[in-house]
Amino acid sequence: MAPETTVRADKWLWAVRLFKTRTLAAEACKAGHVKLAGANLKPARELRVGEVLAVQQGDITRTVKVAGLAERRVGAPEARLLMEDLTPPEVYARQQEQARLPRPPQTAGRPTKKFRRMLEKMGFIEE
Repeated sequence: MAPETTVRADKWLWAVRLFKTRTLAAEACKAGHVKLAGANLKPARELRVGEVLAVQQGDITRTVKVAGLAERRVGAPEARLLMEDLTPPEVYARQQEQARLPRPPQTAGRPTKKFRRMLEKMGFIEE
């Protein structure tokens, strides 16, 4: 059996654990959250070793280089060998910093006067 020279983009994104399911990987490609050289990547696009992808996940954009190919999902240690993370550490630090910031409490509907004043005091809304 000859070694693989190409693999579908959605399969590779799923195999290296960037997305939980292959369907989510394909939907991210269709939505324009995965780019190759600045252009949107289609799920069926064949990836080769050495290509650099920009993957939008939540608030951050991860830049990954294809270091190896896999059609089947692999364990986390092996997945790290199949991709090279080129994302600057500042991006991850900024994400961790934002995760520590307080979030306004979830409410249903319009806040009461008392609750609105509490939100103003905490700085979530401006007076």
